[in-house]
Amino acid sequence: TNFISLMPTNLYGPNDNFDLQSSHVLPALIRKFLEAKNNQDLFVPVWGTGSPKREFLYVEDLADCVIYLMQNKTPTEIGDFVNVGTGEDISIKELAELIQELAGFEGKIEWDSTKPDGTPRKLLDITKLHSLGWQHKTSLKAGIKKTIDWYRESICKPVCRRQGE
Repeated sequence: TNFISLMPTNLYGPNDNFDLQSSHVLPALIRKFLEAKNNQDLFVPVWGTGSPKREFLYVEDLADCVIYLMQNKTPTEIGDFVNVGTGEDISIKELAELIQELAGFEGKIEWDSTKPDGTPRKLLDITKLHSLGWQHKTSLKAGIKKTIDWYRESICKPVCRRQGE
C-alpha cells in the first residue's frame, strides 16, 4: 500500500462548524463576535482565563500540504507520519482580541474563569514537515479575515434574508 499519514493541528476556515454547542474555539469566537456586533451587545462571554495556547492552520493550507506531499514525496521519505501545522501558537486571549478586531466588535470581552481552560498548550513539532519542503502560506490574521468574510457572506446574509432583514 502506498499511503502517507498526516497529523494536522487545529483547522479552521470556510464551511467550519460554527455551532456554539459543538464547534471548536476559533469558529465559536467568530460567531460570538459577529453576533454580538450585529446585536450591538456590550460584551462577549468567553470561557476560561484566556491563558491556554493553541496552534491553528487554515484549511486551504492543509489541502495544499496534502497535494504537495502526494505529488513530491514518497511514504519512505515521510516515514510513519508527519505533523502538519504552522509551528506557531497564540493564547486564547490574543486570539479572542484578534477576532474581536477583525469582526469590528467594539464591546468588551468578559472572561468566565469559572469555566475550564483546558490543556495549557497544544503545539506541534513541524521540523520534519519543513525538512520535506512545505510551509504554510496563510497567516492567522489573513485566514481569520477570510473565514469571517465567508461567514458573513454564506451564513449571515442567507439567515438575514430568511428573517426579512
